[in-house]
Amino acid sequence: MNIDEVKQAIAGLGPQQLLAFVAQNFGGKAVFSTSFGWEDQVISDMIFTEDLNVKVFTLDTGRMFTETYYTWNRTLEKYQKPIYTFYPDKEKLQEMVTKKGPSSFYESVENRKECCGIRKVEPLNRALAGHEVWITGIRADQSANREDMQWVEWDAAHNLIKVHPLFFWSLDEVKTYVNEKNVPYNPLHDKGFPSIGCQPCTRAVQPGEDFRAGRWWWEDASKKECGLHDVTAHEEVFKP
Repeated sequence: MNIDEVKQAIAGLGPQQLLAFVAQNFGGKAVFSTSFGWEDQVISDMIFTEDLNVKVFTLDTGRMFTETYYTWNRTLEKYQKPIYTFYPDKEKLQEMVTKKGPSSFYESVENRKECCGIRKVEPLNRALAGHEVWITGIRADQSANREDMQWVEWDAAHNLIKVHPLFFWSLDEVKTYVNEKNVPYNPLHDKGFPSIGCQPCTRAVQPGEDFRAGRWWWEDASKKECGLHDVTAHEEVFKP
């Protein structure tokens, strides 16, 4: 199926129905990337409880919060399903840290993007290789540039269809699902962390701040993406 056929077929479906459709039509070629945040935990619950034929994976950057690993373990314990793990390329990581130290990402946007590229983008490329559909936990109201995305879109960098089952959900809807289904969630969410990434690059959000204000807080707000959902970054720097 091409992307236009997918868009027509899923019109009016809810998140669970969308996931079931993807599993049925792209089973074995569909993957879901989780970072164990609220939204990702909701989607993992939908996939695991219905035993859908969708591979769930995560990127372990080596700089994650202890609470994130705790949530990861709780998820494995609850669902007894595998979560495939991808790590940074050892040689590239060693070269960067040897040359620039462990905290070079604070020094410039270029250094931060280099770090994200090695720790996240390149492993993501490996995780997505050979698949036809990439499922994410993106919601439209998470940041300004994400409002420009579509519920279903074509990812030219990876040559696959990208779907966001919770795209039209509010954060309150996500929280309600988590509470009603008793879904494990990252305890950092209760401490003012709506968006959780690597420990050195994430802080709690203050009242009135943007959803992603706690990510790379020392940078201009317009640059607050790591490259995972930036087609330009993939095309120009990290080809799959």
